[in-house]
Amino acid sequence: MPQAAGRIASLGWLSDHCELLVAEGTNPSCQRNQAVQQANGAIIYFLDDDSLVAPDALQRLGQHFADPLVVAVGGPSLTPVTDSLLQRGIGAVLGSVLGAGGVRNRYRAVGTLRETTERELILCNLAIRRDAFLAAGGLDERLYPNEENELLDRLKKDGGKLLHDPLLAVERSQRSSIPAFTKQMYRYGRGRAEQTRIAGFNGLMPFVPLAFVVYLLTLPFVSIPGWWLPLLVYVCAGCLCSLRVALQQRQPLFLLLVPLLLPLLHIANGVGLLSGFLFPGKRNLCYKQQPVAIRRMQP
Repeated sequence: MPQAAGRIASLGWLSDHCELLVAEGTNPSCQRNQAVQQANGAIIYFLDDDSLVAPDALQRLGQHFADPLVVAVGGPSLTPVTDSLLQRGIGAVLGSVLGAGGVRNRYRAVGTLRETTERELILCNLAIRRDAFLAAGGLDERLYPNEENELLDRLKKDGGKLLHDPLLAVERSQRSSIPAFTKQMYRYGRGRAEQTRIAGFNGLMPFVPLAFVVYLLTLPFVSIPGWWLPLLVYVCAGCLCSLRVALQQRQPLFLLLVPLLLPLLHIANGVGLLSGFLFPGKRNLCYKQQPVAIRRMQP
């Protein structure tokens, strides 16, 4: 049984008013669309198989969806304290302003309940009204990742209200190795490029890592005085970020780990963006995938 299903079962959520569907396959967007089609509830709460939910999550969601204008509610994905030093370092970097910028609140619990955009919401901890999901056509099955970002943009443009609740948090482990983290960041960048190709341009901030990669590629060839200055500023900012994270987390080893993770995150994400724009992949349409298996868990 997946970790998420085990936690939900232990909390006693399964009843006449709450059902648990486990979707398995090779296309997550397709799996979720088919699961929503088979669901009976008015509110769909998407979780990854390793998302450990808070005991009061359903009560919080019930309060938020009492507002009929609210179409989606989500919260952060936090790194468990039991994770390894590397995993906690990744979580700290993703939750920092230099690391993840405008999407950092996906990985840290700060502030109060607020109206938001797709920049603060993440699909491993996201609830959506079923009727709004179906009316919008569900997730675009050509996208993975970034499928929820594209859908949330459509829902907001249609007048729906999106909420971020910092207390509606799940715990979810970060990648356990440097190669896995690098691959994850590359896929996130490529997913953003694919989303842009499909849905159009939506702001500059997601493309800063691409500009950073292009800048690094020019360094050996440009002899303009001061051309190295932005890199020096970046290194200094990375050192300050490392110090702040080490103090916040009370972990001196982050002074060594964070300066490695920051450029890995930005370069991998930027290369993913570049790859997605220059070499778009085949669309992973649902009918080309293996059949999706939907299991309904019993109380």
